[in-house]
Amino acid sequence: MARDLTQLEILSELEPVAEQNLNRHLSIAKEWHPHDYVPWDAGRNFAAMGGFDWDPSQSALGEVAKAAMITNLLTEDNLPSYHREIAENFSMDGAWGTWVGRWTAEENRHGIVIRDYLVVTRAVDPVALERDRMIHMTNGAQSPDDWGGFLENVAYVTFQELATRVSHRNTGRACDEPIADRMLQRIATDENLHMIFYRNLCAAGLDLVPDQQIEAITRIVTNFVMPGYGMPNFRRHGVIMAKHGIYDLRQHLEEVVRPVLKIWNVFGRDDFGPRGERARDELAAFLEKLDRDATKFEEQRDRLLAREAARATRERATI
Repeated sequence: MARDLTQLEILSELEPVAEQNLNRHLSIAKEWHPHDYVPWDAGRNFAAMGGFDWDPSQSALGEVAKAAMITNLLTEDNLPSYHREIAENFSMDGAWGTWVGRWTAEENRHGIVIRDYLVVTRAVDPVALERDRMIHMTNGAQSPDDWGGFLENVAYVTFQELATRVSHRNTGRACDEPIADRMLQRIATDENLHMIFYRNLCAAGLDLVPDQQIEAITRIVTNFVMPGYGMPNFRRHGVIMAKHGIYDLRQHLEEVVRPVLKIWNVFGRDDFGPRGERARDELAAFLEKLDRDATKFEEQRDRLLAREAARATRERATI
């Protein structure tokens, strides 16, 4: 029986793949600047500078868009936690180190531009936002205790980057405001390129150590949580986002998990040993459960939205 490769051995074997994909990324990624996506002429001073502090009436965003924007921003704000996790499980030498630095710098732009937009347009309470940022960054990234190592991290970030892309794009539409939509489209493009890098590395991991990698993929998929998990009001905001189609179980399954697994040909591979086969069977069973859970949620959501629509119709009729 072949032994498992160590993390150092895996990193060494996959470094040429990392270098190839780093070069690919650098050749495709387009330079952009956060200040070009913020309507600075909409800004004015707050009270500390002789102006007026935030008031809810100043926000032009609806409650759904605000909840999604805050969640997306606090997710990006926690970048130091993600950088630390990646840096500890990747190598900081050669192509690996260059990628970690580049990825961190590109992700940092997302938090910069979203915060500038929200503060300048007074879309959300900046004091509450800052307090939540302090809490979330102090707590750091939240993940199950048994996660760790290169294979788990590269699988997690593959799904996470794609999930974040979906959330940003749908948030842009929910804002119903062209500047916000353009900004979030730009961010979503970055997230997609990051996802492709990690997806390609995970595919190479499947070829190199199929049993080890499929076990890592199964562990991640069956325990997946969004990177914002643990932030203040995450559950409430998550419910709002799921209820209104920003990011829900069906989108997670059909737009994130299944497309990635299909590209990796997880259910068509014939190079797994007994361990890998068991992990793949567990993964298949979980996807069936996730499908059932998504259907149940959709049915409950449809009933709730129908009741709310009926109630709104009755209230209009009494006016």
